[in-house]
Amino acid sequence: MYSPRTLSAIFLVAGTCVGGGMLALPVATALNGFIPSISIMVLAWLAMMLTALYLVEVGFWMKKDDAHVISMTKRFMGPAGQTVAWLLYLFICYASLIAYTAGSGHLLTKAVTTYAGFELTKEMGCIIFIAIFGPCLFFSHAFLGRVNSILFIAMIVAYIALITLCVPHISCDNLMRSNWSGAWLAVPLLLTAFSFQTMVPSLHPYLNHHGPSLRLAIVGGTALAFLVYVIWQASVLGAVPLTGDFGLIQALKEGEAATHVLGHAVGSIHIELLASFFAFFALVTSFFGISLGFYDFLSDGLNIPKKGWGNILLGALILLPTLYAAINFEKIFLKALDASGGFGDSILNGLIPIAMIWLGRYHYKLEQAGFVAPKARWLLAAALLFYLGALGIEVLTHTGHFTAVHDLKEFDFYE
Repeated sequence: MYSPRTLSAIFLVAGTCVGGGMLALPVATALNGFIPSISIMVLAWLAMMLTALYLVEVGFWMKKDDAHVISMTKRFMGPAGQTVAWLLYLFICYASLIAYTAGSGHLLTKAVTTYAGFELTKEMGCIIFIAIFGPCLFFSHAFLGRVNSILFIAMIVAYIALITLCVPHISCDNLMRSNWSGAWLAVPLLLTAFSFQTMVPSLHPYLNHHGPSLRLAIVGGTALAFLVYVIWQASVLGAVPLTGDFGLIQALKEGEAATHVLGHAVGSIHIELLASFFAFFALVTSFFGISLGFYDFLSDGLNIPKKGWGNILLGALILLPTLYAAINFEKIFLKALDASGGFGDSILNGLIPIAMIWLGRYHYKLEQAGFVAPKARWLLAAALLFYLGALGIEVLTHTGHFTAVHDLKEFDFYE
């Protein structure tokens, strides 16, 4: 019997994976083509799903009921591992939340200016966003999960409307075009599309430490995100030509999102509006997913109780720095997140869970209790090689040895 919150947990996982950056994904992978990009995406999906399941198993080994990454890394990897986890987790979470807040604030500003007829500053857009959605952190995780489910369904409605406009214009010839030569360079890029591990430890108490429910939430949530990506990739790469004034290469050169050229390809003036709705809901659901994990992370790492004044302090530690930086340092954090995203996903979401599961199983020889991730040693070794490869690609790209795949940015669609 699954937990009654399992469906909500699936939406939390999928909503955290699917962000506004999806609107830029077809442009970023345009030169590879549909089949190569989806093939690499399958590997990224399976790798990220596997390390998430590893984190669930590690969670069952912990003695603390609400143990998070800090307690996990301290037990299995010592002070050095704990320090690395602290630094990566703090940066990735804050940078992501700042990016989501800045993007959502911009969309609110644009909507008010367009439909209400008066100017709203970027600062006010960010403040309004935090004022509306920030208080959800002060309520129970169950309440946040219900709000997230509503917003995720709204996001899917906007997504279906976008796809409906695209389907009649899909060309099989466009879909069959492929270029495998540089497809593997997109591995770090596509890892970011399935980045949700920061909130995995929070699913433990959310689903009452029920192993089958945790497995279904992660497998189901990532599979749903994968399906959303595949259909979107097929729609855009199939409907929009590669070359020409309104082709994907032109959008790539100008840093435009897929919707910029998609509206011309399908002859619809509603594409940009639907994309704005989709992007807003995608950003809010991602904001909730990251915030949920960050809240539990800070509680675990700083030993702050999640009740009374502790609850208020945890919310303030998340929301106030996020709002301040989104207003004053948005571009700095966007650039830093763009530069380090591949490193964070490779190390924090890949190599660290692999190291902890290896140490727990084969060094400390801990007994399995409640949940077992796939046990094959060859799978563990394959995942290790995959993430080391992704990290190597990221290092060689940033040192100029590889030509970078067009960077996946969360908010290219409105620039």
